[in-house]
Amino acid sequence: MSLSQKLVLASGSPRRIELLQQAGIEPDRILPADIDETPQRSEHPRSLAKRLAKEKAEKALASMHGEPDHVPAYVLAADTVVAVGRRILPKAETIDDAMNCLQLLSGRSHRVYSGICVVTPGGKMRLRLVETRVRFKRLPGAEIDRYVASGEWRGKAGGYAIQGLAGAFVVKLVGSYTNVVGLPLYETTALLAGEGYRAHESAPAGAIS
Repeated sequence: MSLSQKLVLASGSPRRIELLQQAGIEPDRILPADIDETPQRSEHPRSLAKRLAKEKAEKALASMHGEPDHVPAYVLAADTVVAVGRRILPKAETIDDAMNCLQLLSGRSHRVYSGICVVTPGGKMRLRLVETRVRFKRLPGAEIDRYVASGEWRGKAGGYAIQGLAGAFVVKLVGSYTNVVGLPLYETTALLAGEGYRAHESAPAGAIS
């Protein structure tokens, strides 16, 4: 593999790593970029997703440039935001967070936004926003309690993981399913390919038939 084909993922999310592997992409390095994800005053969820993805990519780049053996690489960063209208739901960290999110989402439609940022080895930055509309069934209190007890919601935007038990809550989904999981695969691979990254060159032997 050429040096220009190395890929750094600016995220430690197991879901994003697994999704990339599903597409035949094996990041050469995982470099989580911890940033302040607090929305700015009156910030729209679409703008928040794009801003955070860009800031994560910039932080990963800055940390790489400070390394003595720094080698230019593709950097991929993403951030997912769940919103009801303009109301941004948190990445649930407490039981109260999860309960509040699920009660709000019950019987309603919401939107999942993912900002994707790719920086090429030459320093070119590309940003993309992906939106998926999701509608939940009405959730009885007992069902919410059972889901909260599962713990699947921890650290998840909107307090749920669609790839787990919460998949049974979904009445309708319009757009990218993988976007709701944590990384829209079609748009991400298209963005990388558009900048010259060839996914098959990073895939492990035997991964592509």
